[in-house]
Amino acid sequence: MDVFDAIRSKRAVRKYTDDPLPREVITQILQAGRRAQSSKNTQPWQFIVVSDRETLEQLGTTGDYLGHVPSAALCIVLAMPTDGHQGWKMFDLGQAASYMQLAAEALGVGSCIGAIHRPDAARALLNIPATHTALALISFGYPHPDDERSAIVTQGRKSLDDITHWETW
Repeated sequence: MDVFDAIRSKRAVRKYTDDPLPREVITQILQAGRRAQSSKNTQPWQFIVVSDRETLEQLGTTGDYLGHVPSAALCIVLAMPTDGHQGWKMFDLGQAASYMQLAAEALGVGSCIGAIHRPDAARALLNIPATHTALALISFGYPHPDDERSAIVTQGRKSLDDITHWETW
């Protein structure tokens, strides 16, 4: 699948099958995130791969909208240093997250990004050092056939004309 096909077909998947992801697939997804660009090539990310069912259940309580986490084959928690420039670091982590999700899509794996609203709970659960914080995660797994939200939506996106300005606003 080329990148444009992955972009067009990517949807947030919130319900997964029970099938585990092969290690090679997980590694390819992680490699995509590792290859993301970052401000001044700082690569401020640390990826925590969680597949333990009990931990996924608990991880699902660290955000207000993480109902997709417990059924996932795994989650990748994105952690970053807390030493300043948080906006740029979040932007960089967003790029890594996008790369991982597009790689997953190309591999036939569904995903859904989610916000961690209780980072201290995530820190305690995953033993994240005080020098880092985790504010986002991505659930991954094979899309369940009953996941209505994974169906391709043909509407709902603003038109290019509605969001694009040339030269000035």
